[in-house]
Amino acid sequence: MLWKTDPTFYPSPKLAMQAPAEKLAYVAALNANGNHQPDALVVVDVDRESDKYGQIVGRVDMPNVGDELHHFGWNACSSALCPYAPHPHVERRYLIVPGLRSSRIHVIDTKDNPKQPKIVKVIEPKDVAERTGYSRPHTIHCGPDGIYLSALGSPSGDGPGGIFALDHYNFEPLGRWEVDRGPQYFGYDFAWHLGHDIAVTSEWGTPNMVEDGVNPELLLGGKYGHSLHIWDLRKRRHLQALDLGAEQQMVLELRAAHDPTKAYGFVGVVTSLKDLSSSIWLWHRPNGGSNGKFEVKKVIEIPAEPAEPSQLPPLLQGFKAVPPLLTDINLSVDDRFLYASCWGTGEMRQYDVSDPFNPKLIGSVHVGGIVRRASHPAKPGEPLNGGPQMVEISRDGRRVYFTNSLYAAWDKQFYPDGIRGWMVKLDVAQDGAIQLDPKLFVDFGDLRGHQVKLQGGDASSDFYCYP
Repeated sequence: MLWKTDPTFYPSPKLAMQAPAEKLAYVAALNANGNHQPDALVVVDVDRESDKYGQIVGRVDMPNVGDELHHFGWNACSSALCPYAPHPHVERRYLIVPGLRSSRIHVIDTKDNPKQPKIVKVIEPKDVAERTGYSRPHTIHCGPDGIYLSALGSPSGDGPGGIFALDHYNFEPLGRWEVDRGPQYFGYDFAWHLGHDIAVTSEWGTPNMVEDGVNPELLLGGKYGHSLHIWDLRKRRHLQALDLGAEQQMVLELRAAHDPTKAYGFVGVVTSLKDLSSSIWLWHRPNGGSNGKFEVKKVIEIPAEPAEPSQLPPLLQGFKAVPPLLTDINLSVDDRFLYASCWGTGEMRQYDVSDPFNPKLIGSVHVGGIVRRASHPAKPGEPLNGGPQMVEISRDGRRVYFTNSLYAAWDKQFYPDGIRGWMVKLDVAQDGAIQLDPKLFVDFGDLRGHQVKLQGGDASSDFYCYP
């Protein structure tokens, strides 16, 4: 505990954008190459002034094999400054790193040596199951009054999925978050509008629906998640379901406006059964929110690209097209730019969303891709596989990091030749123009990088209580 507020906490997005640049990136990395070695948390030097810029400078191997590290997050963030449940003396010190397949949660201390963090606590799957009724923890957010994790389902691998909490100080599981879940069944991502006492959740599928890869029968039957859910944040009660339609399969990453006076956000949809396109939808309160109800509207559509069947994995050959497979989105802290990861086509797209109802595509780069296999400036002429996947943005919006692995079983379906894990970075000019940094290409060797978290915080780690 600190006797003063953690200097990486900021009451408002505007102040957060003035924070010092990150010097380290932490990457959850999967070991999926059949060598019976554990996953790892990898530390990358991202300090431009360092002679080790772009190099791996630390690594923490997990104590068990087969966790499948996926998403992870900080134990504390700027939401600790919120007036109704303040915890100003917690510090952004620990990374909460779950295994999506094992349901084991690792607490990793970065304070003493940020380049060589250490595991200080492991929460076993049976403790998670007994105390919360959930398994397969996925997304982590630090809240004003605890650490919150979403979970894909129950210990049996079925539903429902949902959210549970960990204690801020001893990291013990506290229990299920929902008091009244209404019709909500699938779990995936969650986000908050702290200024409006609203939570939003999204849908993927139960563990039994996703752990062996995409199930074509379930997909074509529209059985994966296709709704958003609106919640009363304080009362923990379901308020509203927003169904995007069964053709919109896998409603995944949520990015709420950082400005706490705003009640809108963006959600990405992986694929449309109509034409394999991906899309981004806007949830919002119409008419100033006078009736309290939310609506959802498609504001971006990303088309599939024609391809010869011989260039495609077996799952896609009958479609004669490569889908974008929008697997992640991220919103800059000033709510100006939205980045969209098209894992299938190997494209990272940049949209100006200053007017959230009318996004404008203003930038694009290609790296990897199922068909394109685009190279990187650091390795010209070398075909790369995987594609832009998990994306993270620096607090000032000038640097965008992304990796290329999705999920082991899904990697195998869409990139059957095996993914070689890498992380790259976009530089963002003052006017918003983007280009790949030719000096940063991280090759993870036998590991596959997934989510990235930045030292001191980033665009997706913090929620703010003041405008």
